[in-house]
Amino acid sequence: MTAARGELQITAAHWSEAGAKPGNEDACGAVVPPEPLRTTKGVAAVIADGVSGSEAGKEASEACVQGFLSDYLSTPESWSVKTSGEKVLTALNRWLHGQGHQLYGTPRGMVTTLSVLVIKSSCAHLFHIGDTRIYRLRDHNLERLTRDHRTWVGGDKHYLSRAMGIELHVDIDYRTLPVEQGDIFLLTTDGVHDFITTEELLQSIRRYPEDLQRACTDIVSIALKNGSDDNLSCQIVRVDRLPGEDQDAFYQKLTELPFPPPLEPGMKLDGYRILRQLHASKRTELYLALDEETGEQVVLKAPSVNYSDDPAFIELFLHEEWVGKRIHSPHVLKVVEQKRPRRFLYYLTEHVEGQTLRQWMRDHPRPALSEVRDIVEQIAQGLRAFHRMEMIHQDLKPENIMIDRYGTAKIIDFGSTKIAGIEEIATPIERTGLLGTVNYTAPEYLRGERGSNRSDIFSLGVIAYEMLTGGLPYGEGMNQRKLNRLDYTPATRFNPEIAPWVDGALKKAVDPEPARRYTKLSEFVYDLSHPNPALVSTAPKPLLERNPVAFWKGVAVILLLVNIALIVYIANF
Repeated sequence: MTAARGELQITAAHWSEAGAKPGNEDACGAVVPPEPLRTTKGVAAVIADGVSGSEAGKEASEACVQGFLSDYLSTPESWSVKTSGEKVLTALNRWLHGQGHQLYGTPRGMVTTLSVLVIKSSCAHLFHIGDTRIYRLRDHNLERLTRDHRTWVGGDKHYLSRAMGIELHVDIDYRTLPVEQGDIFLLTTDGVHDFITTEELLQSIRRYPEDLQRACTDIVSIALKNGSDDNLSCQIVRVDRLPGEDQDAFYQKLTELPFPPPLEPGMKLDGYRILRQLHASKRTELYLALDEETGEQVVLKAPSVNYSDDPAFIELFLHEEWVGKRIHSPHVLKVVEQKRPRRFLYYLTEHVEGQTLRQWMRDHPRPALSEVRDIVEQIAQGLRAFHRMEMIHQDLKPENIMIDRYGTAKIIDFGSTKIAGIEEIATPIERTGLLGTVNYTAPEYLRGERGSNRSDIFSLGVIAYEMLTGGLPYGEGMNQRKLNRLDYTPATRFNPEIAPWVDGALKKAVDPEPARRYTKLSEFVYDLSHPNPALVSTAPKPLLERNPVAFWKGVAVILLLVNIALIVYIANF
């Protein structure tokens, strides 16, 4: 099987037969999806060996191969290969385990070993359970990449220590490694690799360099001649071409659509009539537009002509629309699917009538705790939609949240969103790490560390703190120079009506160290409404925090007494 011409090209072949056994319980296969899935998900090859002591080893191996190849491609494009692969394999393992008990009444009803190879962009991702194997041939060196999960009990006797379907939980070996053009990956079952030497494997591949199918059958034939008494399966995947466009070609692809001309009320663009300008910055322009076909009002977002020759900016602009089309939540701005062809670079969103959270905060300088909880919970629901897709928003702030006329909060900007699956795709354009906005960005970004969902929790914690107090937990202008002396300002200093347990929840959400923050948004939202004794310090608070007025009065009295003593001393000297 040869991949159609595209950015990533491979050639794959396989051969499987029963050998000395009456039936074949092995299974193998590969899939090369069309674009854009080949870029966002990669190509996959799987080999499985149904365990001979299992009641339905054949059914188990076939279910794993077919299930992985179809289900992996159905996972969100925003997920990383590791997340996608592990979720699919975990689900398959649970299904095998349940079917084995239900149909055969034994934990060994449907059991198989499994090895998976996914090649995405310029990396190979390996998932492995059992004693099937994956090798890599590079520069005449054949290297085994997987470790057999076997436990030896003496002599040549052994048993499988890990397999799909035995337990409800399965430990999966995962690793990733760089790929080079010309790399050859070899996947085999133990009926092959237990009966053939490394040199014999090399000779077969060298003997048929342009006919991988023939190489597979030759390897199986040699293992049979060497006395294999098991099913035999062999699969070869050769990397013929890696994605590698130069910057000019990449830029040409990005600029297939020209920037729209300056837009004025009354102008028409692809069936949309411009009503008025909503907002303009040096990067983008927003217009209220009317779809003349449906009568629906939408917002048209266009890039500023200032960046027409900036490929990094254009990629980010396209990235925003990509994110918006994949996030589905009532608390995230909806990107409108366009049914008519576009002649220019822009995208459409729903029109939200309302105000930004920043404007709402100015109108409500001292809101009720219940109002703050409601808005925070809605924002958390929107963020949760990002996190489920393995995306991190990275720039949550009051200006990027709208409150509509019904009180619904919506996250409206995706320009800084980090997408795990897209991060794995190499491009000739360097992606700059956008660190969010001062006062709301998590400290780990300023330290040059990678962000996580806890980084978004930090930003939400700052917003909640500001809504309740009108201040910021670490003051204005948090930057790298302040990182080593970040002292949390208790919310009660700004608003004495805040309960200590609410302040404790805020403090945990904005902790400078990610490991000490909440791990889940739901935990933070819950603790804002339910007293958590663990978040309330039992140590007495300093007088400065409990009663600042009394503290400074006391300081003034002490200084007055010191001054009087000095005057008396000097007068008597």
